[in-house]
Amino acid sequence: MSTPPVAVLSTSRLARPDRGVAAGWVAIRGGVIADVGSPPPPALGVLVELGDLLVAAGFVDLHVHGANGEQVNGGDPGEVAAATVAVAAAHAAHGTTSLVATTVSDDLDALEASLAGISLVTNAPPAGAARVIGSHLEGPWLAAARCGAHDPGRLRHPDPATVDRLLSAAAGTLRLVTLAPELPGALGAIRRLVGAGVVVAVGHTDADLAATRAGFAAGASQLTHCFNAMAPLGHRRPGPVGAALTDPTVSIEVIADGVHVDPVVLGLLARLAGDRLVAVTDATAACGLSDGRYRLGPGEVLVTDGAVRLASDGTTLAGSTLTMERAVAGLVAAGVSLADALHAASAAPADAIRAAPNGRVVAGADADLVVLDADLGVRATIVGGVVAHDPGGLFAGVLPGADGPPGAQ
Repeated sequence: MSTPPVAVLSTSRLARPDRGVAAGWVAIRGGVIADVGSPPPPALGVLVELGDLLVAAGFVDLHVHGANGEQVNGGDPGEVAAATVAVAAAHAAHGTTSLVATTVSDDLDALEASLAGISLVTNAPPAGAARVIGSHLEGPWLAAARCGAHDPGRLRHPDPATVDRLLSAAAGTLRLVTLAPELPGALGAIRRLVGAGVVVAVGHTDADLAATRAGFAAGASQLTHCFNAMAPLGHRRPGPVGAALTDPTVSIEVIADGVHVDPVVLGLLARLAGDRLVAVTDATAACGLSDGRYRLGPGEVLVTDGAVRLASDGTTLAGSTLTMERAVAGLVAAGVSLADALHAASAAPADAIRAAPNGRVVAGADADLVVLDADLGVRATIVGGVVAHDPGGLFAGVLPGADGPPGAQ
């Protein structure tokens, strides 16, 4: 059996795990990073000189509802699988190499179908798209008082039978669950889910400090879209934000679009959360499209000036049109260093769902890379050593993929 060829990417700007950005090279062989080093690049295979383009670990998005008019909620597994592939392809064009397909609250039959459809894609990664690494149930176990865009009529308490029913529907691919820890049965559900290998996040919650800490003590290890759909951080009532910031084991999601969190607060959060900050998009079907009306789960949203709100209530945010390279730019604009912003979009989310060493440019990790220009525009996306997005043909004739040589896929 022949040894796979090696491609060596050489650049003056390589984002390293130690947060340094310096000249270096990355060798790709057989879908993984074979080696990483400093100049000069070795004569291992085909050399691709990228000049001053930035090469970084591909983005890992834990909170994706949709894009380009498609969403991952649906009533038929086959249709959900096709929609999820389209969503993953759309986000690959923005540097995302792995994503967790995220549902919104719906009837149990519909959620079962959605999880089953996502599992089909998780078990058969799509070509020319980001890798779908599982599903994220955002609801139905949410607090009605903080449900945001979720239909309150489809919320419920997390009883053991329902937890097991949805675990079964996901067929081992349920990766993340957001729930409100103050609900009856929630602590038991957290323990059951964590025992099944699922990461649990606190979100859409009316919990106070004590109730949130009880959720973390039961095994929850993440906070969903910090500041949104939860009590604010108060100087006498620190609530979920205070509980998460003071627990070093908790990862903290944030939507860095300038709409969900003001840049001043975003900068403060980044300093307090440090390595635990996780950039997410919360992207909906409206992502990548113009203003207008779109579906979000069983409901309808209205996009105006790029901001997504419930069509029935123009004051309630309902996800976003954000993409991950813009999330990185949003963090940088808020005063976060480029290296730390890239960490929040790659290594931090990979760590949050226990996917290390992925999310880093290190030997042995999947060859998931993004190539960025000086303005943080995406020039190419590589998923498992295969080109998913390369409109300029940087890797044509070198790496297989959607924009590579004919027949390369």
